[in-house]
Amino acid sequence: MSTLHTSAAKGFLKDSEKAKWHDATFWSVRGKRDNIAMHLDEWEQLRQMASDIKKHTITHLDHYLDLFASNAERNGAIVHWAKDAEEFNSIVLDIIKSHGVSKMVKSKSMLTEECELNPYLESNGIEVVETDLGERIIQLMHSKPSHIVMPAIHITQEEVGELFEKEIGSQPGNSDPTYLTYCARMSLRNEFLTAQAGLTGGNFGVASTGDIVVCTNEGNADMSTSIPKLHIAAMGIEKIVPDYDSLAVFHRLLARSGTGQPTTTFTSHFRSPRPGGEYHIILVDNGRSDIIADQDHWQTLKCLRCGACMNTCPVYRRSGGYSYTYFIPGPIGINLGMLRNKEKYTDNVSACSLCCSCDNVCPAMVDLSEQIYKWRQQLDSLGKADKMKKAMSSGMKIIFDHPALFSTALKFAPLVNHLPRFMVYNRLNAWGQGRELPQFASKSFETIWKQQISKKKP
Repeated sequence: MSTLHTSAAKGFLKDSEKAKWHDATFWSVRGKRDNIAMHLDEWEQLRQMASDIKKHTITHLDHYLDLFASNAERNGAIVHWAKDAEEFNSIVLDIIKSHGVSKMVKSKSMLTEECELNPYLESNGIEVVETDLGERIIQLMHSKPSHIVMPAIHITQEEVGELFEKEIGSQPGNSDPTYLTYCARMSLRNEFLTAQAGLTGGNFGVASTGDIVVCTNEGNADMSTSIPKLHIAAMGIEKIVPDYDSLAVFHRLLARSGTGQPTTTFTSHFRSPRPGGEYHIILVDNGRSDIIADQDHWQTLKCLRCGACMNTCPVYRRSGGYSYTYFIPGPIGINLGMLRNKEKYTDNVSACSLCCSCDNVCPAMVDLSEQIYKWRQQLDSLGKADKMKKAMSSGMKIIFDHPALFSTALKFAPLVNHLPRFMVYNRLNAWGQGRELPQFASKSFETIWKQQISKKKP
C-alpha cells in the first residue's frame, strides 16, 4: 500500500539531479554542525543540561508562565493568552484592527504557520509581508516552507531569479545571489517603512525577566520592530526558560545544531514597548497542555526548532519537505503531526528508517525515533497498518518461531540469485525499486557457525 508520503517522494525523486543536490546540501549542514559541536569539549554536557532544563520547565510550566507574564506586564507589555489557533488569530486581528493597521511586516514564525495566521489576516483585508528572505521567497511563490530553519533551501538561485524578475522587477536572467539579495533588501525596505505593525515569533521567553528572545541571521526581526510602533510577539508556551543562565545553554546549542554557526548573527531581546508604542505578547497553547499529559510523547515539547533532525535524516534529505503531509517535515514533524491528529497524519510515520541519527543530534535530547517507533505500534489499532506489511510480518513470525523452517529457508535462499530478474524486481519488492539487492551467500552465518562449533568438539 502506497502512502501519501511515498507517492510525493516518488514525485520529488523524478528530478534526480535536484534530489541529489537536496541530499548533499543538508548533509553538508549536518557536517558543519558536527565540526563546530566537536570543538566544544562540553558539548554533551550542554545537551544534557538543555534536556534537564526543558524537563524541569515543562513539568513546572504553570509557575514559569505566571512568572513570565508578571514580569512582562511589569515591563509594560500587554500579555494575552490563546487556548488554540482560532483564538490566537482572533487576538492578532483585534489588536491590529484597533490600531487601524492595513499592512503588517512579519519575521519568521513557525507558530504562525501552525495557526495559519497569514491566510486568516489576508482574508480579513490585512496585507502581511514576510521579511525573512527564505519566507519571502516562499510567500511570493504562494508556497509553504520545506524546512523550519531554511524554508526555501530547496529552491535554486535560478528559480529565485525568475521569481524576482516576475514579482519585484529584477534584471531578466540575473540569478547572482548577491544581486538577488540586494533586490530583496530594496523591496523589503519599502515594506518596513510603510507597515503600521510588526510581528515576531519568539525562540525563548525568559521567565525571570519577561524578555522575548528572537534569533535571526538577517536582522529582519529588528527591522520589523524598529519602525512600526506596534509590536506583537507570538510564542508557544513551551518556549519559556527559567532565567538567563538557562538561556545561555540554549543559545550555545541552537545555531550550532541548526546551521553550524557559533551563534546567530542577531540575537534580539525584547522587553519593553518602544517610546510611544505598544508591545503585545501572545502566549499560545494550541494543544501543548495536552502533550504535557502524554507520557510517551511529552518530550516533543523540549524541541528548540533548530532543524538538526531534518538535516541528518536520510529520509527527509532524499524525499524533500513537501513529501510530508504535516506542515513541519522530518522526524520532529512526524511526531508533532501525530500529536495534532493521529488519524490524519499517519502516512508520515513510515517515513523513518529508525537509524536514530535524529536522537544523536538533537540538542535537547528528544527521543524522536523512539517516539516514532511507539506511533508505529498504534497503526493497527487505528486501522492504518499496511496490509502487505502485516502479512509479511506474520509470515516472518512463523519462520522465526520454527528453527527448522528458518534453517531450511536459509539453505534455499541462494536460489534467489539465479531467478529471472522480473521475478525478483517487481512491485512486490519495494526495496528493489532503485536498489540492487545483495547476493545471498552460498553458506549462511548459521551454517558456518555450526560448522565451526562442530570442529571444536572433542
